[in-house]
Amino acid sequence: MPARLKNALIWVFGALGGILWGYDTGVISGAMLFIKNDIALTPLLEGLVVSGLLVGAMLGAGLSGRLSDSWGRRRLILAASGVFILGTLGASFALGPASLITFRFVIGIGVGIASVVVPLYLTELAPKHLRGGLTSLMQLLVTVGIFVAYVTDYLLAGAGAWRWMIGLGVIPAAILALGILTQPESPRWLVGKGRTDEARTVLTRLRGDAGAAGEELAEIERAERTERAQSEPLTLRRLLSPRLRPVFVVGMLLVLFQNFVGINTIIYYAPTLLTDIGFGSGGAILANVGIGLLNMLMTLPAMRLIDRKGRKPLLLWGALGMCAAMVLLAVTNLSGLGYGALLSVLTLGGIALYIASFAISWGPVQWVMLPELFPMRIRAAAVGLCVLFNWLFNMIVALVFPSLLHAWGAGINFLFFAGTTLLAFLFVQRLLPETKGRSLEEIEQDLLRGRPARPEAERSVPVSSGAAPH
Repeated sequence: MPARLKNALIWVFGALGGILWGYDTGVISGAMLFIKNDIALTPLLEGLVVSGLLVGAMLGAGLSGRLSDSWGRRRLILAASGVFILGTLGASFALGPASLITFRFVIGIGVGIASVVVPLYLTELAPKHLRGGLTSLMQLLVTVGIFVAYVTDYLLAGAGAWRWMIGLGVIPAAILALGILTQPESPRWLVGKGRTDEARTVLTRLRGDAGAAGEELAEIERAERTERAQSEPLTLRRLLSPRLRPVFVVGMLLVLFQNFVGINTIIYYAPTLLTDIGFGSGGAILANVGIGLLNMLMTLPAMRLIDRKGRKPLLLWGALGMCAAMVLLAVTNLSGLGYGALLSVLTLGGIALYIASFAISWGPVQWVMLPELFPMRIRAAAVGLCVLFNWLFNMIVALVFPSLLHAWGAGINFLFFAGTTLLAFLFVQRLLPETKGRSLEEIEQDLLRGRPARPEAERSVPVSSGAAPH
């Protein structure tokens, strides 16, 4: 097999966890319209069915840091695929709210594991000049999984076959389990375990150049020795120490804003929102397919731009686009328009603008930046902790939104998210460092010395004024 094809398979199988993640989070939006025909659900139980996955994701993310350091990145991805299979089969055969919520929780454990270990795995395998694009491959496959879920919902909507909608998630889980068995372990994890010869072999295979592989291995070993000399167990006190607190706060704010800008309300509840303004079930799910396609297509330019323009410009423009979309949706919903073509067009236009803005920015950039921010010796555990909170914030939005939608209507909720997207813009502008074009070891040294990791190229981008990147 040619070396280029071998490398391509590493990225594909490593990121295939993203398809599972996307499918299992996206499929519930259409399935929920039909689950209620077989299983009685109150607004609270509806929120629990959706958020059961997210509670499991919190547990999976919380366990992933320690497990990925002890088991290895590759072995943990294999374990996650097994958890996906178990949870998916259980949820598809559920007979009542309790069993459905329980197995959605099991699926969530697999999602939480994948959300930590897959970007970690790809970050540690990617060369620094391509790291953003290759790591954001996982986010692309998350959007592919969501799109496939929406298409599946649409194709099965006529029969109301929600059990098949959920159960077909077994297929990508099985492909991931078989595929990851053929892939290498992270060279950075191998160095941490003293398996330097194996790390050299993997790097030579990845880079196709023994000399370049040797230089990268030496850099990894230097960082490992420095961190080992300084290392102490990762505790909350250590993360809040003056040395690490700035990095931890930035990581936490990044995951906070990614969830509270409102993406989960669109991904999980778009068909519900559309039926509330007069769409039939079939029309709402067909519109959802278009949303999923747009989400997937707009992630493609992000994969190219993230390493050319940088992380910050994408986040800044994405936040402005999402804010404009939420204002449009709020005004449309609060204006008192009756059901009709104008309301439908404005609502779909606002959702499309929002999805496009998120998919080209906040969707992929968070998962690229989180592993870049933390020092190698605590990277897995710190990313795991941040992702645990990511799923906590995700769960809060998913659990509360149906009740708030029922109590207040969509317009007030959209106004709230317009405000949070504006705050997200200010966070990126004032606090977030640029990490484009830097090795993980260089970023680590700059951040731990209290200097922002800003490449020379960023000086030409007037992000503080909100101007377009050159």
